[in-house]
Amino acid sequence: MSENKAKSTWVVAGLLLAILMASMDNTIVATAMGTIVGELGGLDQFVWVTSAYMVAEMAGMPIFGKLSDMYGRKRFFLFGIIVFMIGSALCGTASSIVELSLYRAIQGIGAGALVPITFTVLLDAVSPENRGKLMGLFGAVFGMSSVFGPLLGAFITDYVSWQWIFYINLPIGIVSLLLVARGYKESASRAKQRIDWLGAATLVGAIVCLMFALELGGKLYAWDSWQIVSLLASFAVLFFLFLFAEKRAEEPIVSFGMFKDRLFASSTLIAVLSGAAFIAASVYLPIFIQGVLGGSATNSGLMLLPMMVGTVVTATLGGFVMAKLSYRTILVSTLVLLVAGLGLLTTITADSSRLIVTLYMIIVGLGIGASFSVLTNAAIHGIAPSQRGAATSTLNFLRSFGMMLGITVFGILQSHAMTRKLTETFQSGAGEMPQGVDLKDPYVLMEPALRSELPEGVLKPMLTGVASSITEVFMWGLIPALLAVLAACVMGREKHDPKAEMEAYGH
Repeated sequence: MSENKAKSTWVVAGLLLAILMASMDNTIVATAMGTIVGELGGLDQFVWVTSAYMVAEMAGMPIFGKLSDMYGRKRFFLFGIIVFMIGSALCGTASSIVELSLYRAIQGIGAGALVPITFTVLLDAVSPENRGKLMGLFGAVFGMSSVFGPLLGAFITDYVSWQWIFYINLPIGIVSLLLVARGYKESASRAKQRIDWLGAATLVGAIVCLMFALELGGKLYAWDSWQIVSLLASFAVLFFLFLFAEKRAEEPIVSFGMFKDRLFASSTLIAVLSGAAFIAASVYLPIFIQGVLGGSATNSGLMLLPMMVGTVVTATLGGFVMAKLSYRTILVSTLVLLVAGLGLLTTITADSSRLIVTLYMIIVGLGIGASFSVLTNAAIHGIAPSQRGAATSTLNFLRSFGMMLGITVFGILQSHAMTRKLTETFQSGAGEMPQGVDLKDPYVLMEPALRSELPEGVLKPMLTGVASSITEVFMWGLIPALLAVLAACVMGREKHDPKAEMEAYGH
């Protein structure tokens, strides 16, 4: 028994390292992009560095989740981490933005297998009575990565070299690989099934078209350009074909039967909505802190730390109380805090103190934390063990989709609001800008040197306009947050029952 417990501990340690590595990757890279573009060039193509990774990851999640149900979790976890490390090593050798984008796509394929299967392996490797607290730990790691990623990325870029933001994945990945490979013994009871090739192809195609439309729309191409319209039309056609294929397939990539389970359906809906609401805070608070309050890029990352502390608290507590309180009780009570936190953020102005902003951030963090730890367990509560891979991958895919959609929609809303407010403010000519500084570019506020050149008569209205446009984003973010509360209300009274699960599945 003690030997099995020791093995389980090492497996959990390996899984924690894997999820930390994968979830931090995008935030680390985002911090270093300025330096990377400065060295490699390709300013007009840098968007592909992030897009290639996210498209590959999201396209792979549902497919690898289903394949892990069919052929075993362990082999696809190991495949994911090996491919991720290969992609990381190649990224460090890139000599152009095009090369880096291609290598990031390889990384994304690995992450598409690694992220969802990590949670599925945890469900299989850990006894039901210990699952709650470990889900809390995983949720805490997932939340903390969004703060420590930028800080680590900034440190490595400034004091080592940008290549090491990729090379650092190699030792972490090797340790994770060895721990899981040696310690995880999975059940051999799997059913060989036919692969739904048509479903896989149409799903990947639809995701690729939609992701590139969201990533490129309003940036490289106008939303009404033929490129974006064509991508959105292709997404619609391929998604329709995917739905048609899944209804006819014997073993679909995404089983719509899972959505007949109320707990699974409500959990995935909450993942989409809460992900969109949370991204509003995590993306625009650093912009507010740096652009309006005048913090540095590093300080804006540190200023997010209180929000992540709140996230860690409720992620951990949510895992611990899953067996005592219903999923509905936990999520409704915490998501109400998310609504309250976003509501309070709509009141901040250019004159707000950092203390006030920090307190509001803590409330937002407390509101989102439980969703990272509780939703995974809630989603698989009524799902057979043979479908857990598909269930967890679908949940993670939809959470990522919600965040991606949130980034795009809120970005459009904030940009339009900012343009409108600044145009109104300076129509009558509020002041003269220093030579070489564009009045139409409010992100001059993000650069301390340029910011110091602005006359007070120009700086104050710009700060007010940018602050107001960001609070509008928080106001819009209240919509998915409120809808997430409503979705949590219909979850039912189920709670994590370790004894019943052990009896049902012979754990």
